[in-house]
Amino acid sequence: MNVLEYENYQEKKEHVDAAFPYNTYLCSIPLDFRKVPLHWHDEMEIIYIKKGHGYVTVDFNQYKVSGSTIVLILPGQLHSIEQFDDLSMEYENIIFNVGMLLPRTEDTSSTEFLRPFLNGQITVPSVYSIVSEHYQELSNCLDACDEICKTKPEGYDLYIKGKLFELFYILSNRCRNEKNPRTTKSLDKMKIILKFVENSYMHKITIAEIADRVDFSESHFMRYFKENMGTSFVDYLRDYRLTMAARLLLVSDETVLSIAEEVGFENLSYFNRAFKKKYGVTPREYRNN
Repeated sequence: MNVLEYENYQEKKEHVDAAFPYNTYLCSIPLDFRKVPLHWHDEMEIIYIKKGHGYVTVDFNQYKVSGSTIVLILPGQLHSIEQFDDLSMEYENIIFNVGMLLPRTEDTSSTEFLRPFLNGQITVPSVYSIVSEHYQELSNCLDACDEICKTKPEGYDLYIKGKLFELFYILSNRCRNEKNPRTTKSLDKMKIILKFVENSYMHKITIAEIADRVDFSESHFMRYFKENMGTSFVDYLRDYRLTMAARLLLVSDETVLSIAEEVGFENLSYFNRAFKKKYGVTPREYRNN
């Protein structure tokens, strides 16, 4: 998968075939990329970790994960993946449109579970490690889908749909949380902020401008962002620009100066210092290596 497409905050990539919206990607951190920044999309995503260690964040909750762990990402949930220390992590991304499981005429399976599940009225844990009670049942469904995808015999899509229904059955009957449904107001504000950064990071962005987007005062915005993201907006914006610069250094033949300007840095010396602090090498060395 193209890293530039994968890591967009609201992913624009058509992950799936419209005729059968189910697909998988094998990924490795840091071999493919060091971090997948916070983003969201309309499909459901399952992060099926095979080996190693890393961090996965779901709706501001960070989890340290390792091999033989399943992480569920519901449509619209903010999530990120990043490296833990200097360790690697290999995982499979399973991305599908839940709409393919919804009937044209509503029935009890959609009205009593699938739709309440998707809109947050029913909640389940996000993370299932190998010691979790229902991990084996969930992993059996995913492994069966992976196995049939190796040959894709006639009717394989019907088989996969059956396994996804089985997966949702397990979640519905055995994994439900007793806590209150999740709230989205704070998350929706953050989505507006992240979307604005995605579209405008190459230009000058002021605190006043971004705070106005979410109807916050500047002080309230800075406090809100720091509490939810664990870093200041200024530091976050700089880190995002550096991430975009690192991508461009690998996929573009533009000069370092052009890339620095393209991602929003007005001073080349400052860009070089900031880049080396983040990646441990200069932009030119990063490209050559």
